[in-house]
Amino acid sequence: MAVSALDSRIFRNLFGTQEIRDIFAEDTYVKCLVDVEAALARSQSKTGVIPSDAGDAITDALDKIQLDYDRLARETDVVGYPVLPLVCQLVERTPNETSKFIHWGATTQDIMDNASMLQIKRGLILVERELQTLKKVLTGLATTHRDTPMAGRTHLQHALPCTFGYKCAVYLSGILRHLERVEEIKQRCLLVQFGGAAGTIASLGPDDTGLRVREQLAIELGLHNPAITWHVARDNIAEVTNFLALIGGTLGKIALDLMVMSSNEFDEVSEPFVPHRGASSTMPQKRNPISSEVILAASKMLRVNASLGLDAMVTDFERASGPWHLEWVAVPDSFVTAVGALHQTNFVMAGLVVKTDSMERNLHSTRGLIVGEAVMMALAPHIGRQKAHDEVYEACKSAIEQNQSLLQVLQKSSVLTGVFTPEQLTRLCDPLQYMGASQLMVDEMIKRSGLSVLNKDDLLTNGH
Repeated sequence: MAVSALDSRIFRNLFGTQEIRDIFAEDTYVKCLVDVEAALARSQSKTGVIPSDAGDAITDALDKIQLDYDRLARETDVVGYPVLPLVCQLVERTPNETSKFIHWGATTQDIMDNASMLQIKRGLILVERELQTLKKVLTGLATTHRDTPMAGRTHLQHALPCTFGYKCAVYLSGILRHLERVEEIKQRCLLVQFGGAAGTIASLGPDDTGLRVREQLAIELGLHNPAITWHVARDNIAEVTNFLALIGGTLGKIALDLMVMSSNEFDEVSEPFVPHRGASSTMPQKRNPISSEVILAASKMLRVNASLGLDAMVTDFERASGPWHLEWVAVPDSFVTAVGALHQTNFVMAGLVVKTDSMERNLHSTRGLIVGEAVMMALAPHIGRQKAHDEVYEACKSAIEQNQSLLQVLQKSSVLTGVFTPEQLTRLCDPLQYMGASQLMVDEMIKRSGLSVLNKDDLLTNGH
């Protein structure tokens, strides 16, 4: 029976995908442990540590092995780690003399860290794929809505006009940085582990034999060979969990925006319509932003796991006495949660209903107040910035109190009418004339995405 929502038959597809769960499933992890033991044997055969034919013989035997998982669970409960119980079964079930060379010179953490690295490597491939999809979707939205006017908001209040394409381009900027980060992480953090009991590889002698085995093991596993053992320097693992939390932060910001913008009072966007999705058990009219709610929750879960990764860095001496265990929870949960949140975001953004009429209506709802800065900045060269601020402040205050448009109030101001013609005042009070450089920045982000030409079919993904 599942305990976590990530594994629950009821909730699991809200918080993850089957593809990422398969990578971090228990059976996959054990298979990775076995694969590491086989790779170690091959590496030691190729470097002359064990007989030249032993590596392939062990690999062939382990490839066919059938494990007793109930026994593995019982013995792990006693030992505290799964590797010794696993090695016992591997040795028993390898029917030749080479079985004695299984796990030669290694320690438990060598095998477990490498198994985790294989899972992390595969997990990053999925993360990168989902990020690439989101890049494509956001580039399409930024392109389509480059000139779609809407109210920019600060502190949930109207601030200045912008475009919806600008908002999407801001989201896109974070995704592009995440794609840069994942490439750096693949080079910096996917390290092979082979250090023996205390990291010195003393079990293989005083020369460079252990280093040559480690170098070959990196080749066998498709990982990078570090300059020194890293089993108590866990910054690479912490960087991965914090990277996933950064993605969660970006997605959480998008989700929060969408949730507020989809409220009835705003009515500027809505999640893709799927019959009964977001339905209420008692209110037939409801279409709750379910995906956005799940994404927002996932972003918080990822930040919690990131802190676990940081805690796991604080290890004692040459073998940690506990913090390592935090990673056993944080790493799989973070990957499942991050990929699930990316999948939900791609579903929402690819099918997002953008209500341009509502955006324009809301933009004009404050009757010109949103461009108070435009009037102030135009007036400032004539009377000074602070005096201009005070003059426009009083005009905005009067407009609110008298339920008039900003233009109506300004037309009564001798200060404003003494500087601007009626046509100039009208233009200053038009939100569509005060977009700043937002559209030029949209163009730059589209250029940087490398996906300047897209059609609608390219943007749609079959999320649900």
